[in-house]
Amino acid sequence: AKTVLNARVMRTIEKEGYRVEQIVFESQPRFYVTASLYLPAGLKQQAPAVIYCSGHNATGYRSEVYQRVILNLVKKRFVVLAFDPVGQGERLEYSDPATGQSIVGGPTKEHSVAGAQAFITGSSQARYMIWDGIRAVDYLLTRKEVDPARIGITGRSGGGTQSAYIAALDERIYAAAPECYITNFKRLLQSIGPQDAEQNLFHGIARGIDHPDFLAVRAPKPALVITTTNDFFSMQGARETARQVARIYAAYNQSENFSLTEDYGGHESTRKNREAMYAFFQQHLQNPGYAGEEEVLLLTPEELRVTATGQVATALQSETVFSLNRQESAKLQEKLQEGRKNPDIHLPAALRSARQLSGYQDPSEPEEPVFAGNIKGEGYTVEKYFVAGEGGCGLPYWLYVPEKPNHKALVFIHPAGKEADSSRLVLLRRLGEDGFTVLAPDLPGTGETQPAGYSGDSFIGGVWYNLWYTSVLTGRSLAGIRAGDLVRLVRLLERNPGIAEIAAVAEGSMSPVLLHAAAFCPSISRVALIGPLVSYHSVVASRDYAPEFIPNCVAGALTGYDLPDLAATLAPRPLLMMNVKDGTNQVAGQPQLDRELAVVKASYRLKGVESRLHVLHADREKQLEQFVADWLRGE
Repeated sequence: AKTVLNARVMRTIEKEGYRVEQIVFESQPRFYVTASLYLPAGLKQQAPAVIYCSGHNATGYRSEVYQRVILNLVKKRFVVLAFDPVGQGERLEYSDPATGQSIVGGPTKEHSVAGAQAFITGSSQARYMIWDGIRAVDYLLTRKEVDPARIGITGRSGGGTQSAYIAALDERIYAAAPECYITNFKRLLQSIGPQDAEQNLFHGIARGIDHPDFLAVRAPKPALVITTTNDFFSMQGARETARQVARIYAAYNQSENFSLTEDYGGHESTRKNREAMYAFFQQHLQNPGYAGEEEVLLLTPEELRVTATGQVATALQSETVFSLNRQESAKLQEKLQEGRKNPDIHLPAALRSARQLSGYQDPSEPEEPVFAGNIKGEGYTVEKYFVAGEGGCGLPYWLYVPEKPNHKALVFIHPAGKEADSSRLVLLRRLGEDGFTVLAPDLPGTGETQPAGYSGDSFIGGVWYNLWYTSVLTGRSLAGIRAGDLVRLVRLLERNPGIAEIAAVAEGSMSPVLLHAAAFCPSISRVALIGPLVSYHSVVASRDYAPEFIPNCVAGALTGYDLPDLAATLAPRPLLMMNVKDGTNQVAGQPQLDRELAVVKASYRLKGVESRLHVLHADREKQLEQFVADWLRGE
């Protein structure tokens, strides 16, 4: 729901031929948007207005390339409203007070750190940024200088993303000219892949949304797609999109309202393209004049400063995407807690939600694995294999085959894959010597299956957020895909007539994968989690969460379940949780454990198997390994 804008003019700058009003408004309560309103001098009647959206520049619309466009539009007698996107300009959300610089590494990371948390609640960074743009239109319509029937929007790069989204969702925008963004998902996935969080919609591809839709839904209102031939946003995709959209405009008999302009260049603004944009707005917003680019005198950073300190965080104690999304998460958590009071209804529903939201698919019958060699150990042999995983992708694994089997098997999954750190290899060898058949795989994206040389624009804390965004778009979580391949490997073990019981152990950030797999596969008879994440909610509630947890988070999970709900469904199977971690990857305190794991303890208690649930803490690695080894033996 729209709330009061509480717009105020902080100060006014008078320049030759125009003035600039430095404005703050609240797109949501205490969520402050900084903006500059450029007003041509001597306006006698209502004028057309253009909203300018900034690309990924730390200074927002104050950068030289964006100022040049803005001031040329003002010279051509357009009112221009330029506003700071979150994470840029005066709206940094992770700034160092001493330096005023972002501590996470710039705009794309400012968007992605909070944007990842938003996805977990079923929301998105785009939702917040689109809403800022819609409220910017609301503000423009309060100004007597602006003709409400002649509003346009443009922006380049991330600003192209924003202008495409906002124009698609706000019918009051008459003319739209997104620059250096429009392509299509087919070509995007064939090239650079999904970009930072703002450029991805929750389950967008799964719901059938593609770039042409942002333009087609506006037809027949005027639209101009601005492109360059060597942009990293595929030009081929832009041309294909333009052909699709042109047919929609032709069906309206208004083909003249849609066009594509392209120029030689990289991810940049060229003079030819800028002049095409000026001419587009002059034609369709009925403001004729000279369309050529003119020399302009740029404003200084001080002239464009809006707030007293230059940041809403310090000047106005603004809300952030993180804080607003944390409030959403708290509401979802309350709903889950209410449902947990009736476990007979809640837990089956949570299991259905987990299956749907994670995109888990029951694996087909595994093919015959390929043998790739072996290594002789003391009391066991390590055999090397790979088998076809989901989609035919190779799934390498090591199999510790004991000389004296005890008829028990174990699947061990680690964030580093089968070649886990040396201390865990000691544990696996010990279990092999004790007669366990141990399978240690490289699940997709780990070990030998890591995507070589790919990092993307949101490589944070050593984690490929961009790869995870693909899973968010498609509704097929990495956790769900990995869980499917884990179950595939369990079924391989089930073929061995000498194995009577299959346990599974997961370490650290791989614990959600095992929880999903075990919840869907009763053949996993007992589960041990070493340093597991206590809940997805703890990631969303922590401003400084550990990035390593993100790949195995499920987008939208908190709308239907959380990790403790999956753990609760395992009862009466034995469950060991050692050194449980919070969202910052620190050992969780007892109050948090009592609160978050209450549903797990209640489930085991209701089934009369409290003794099969162990939530323990070990101070030393040797002590931890001994706990795990003894527990797996049934001691």
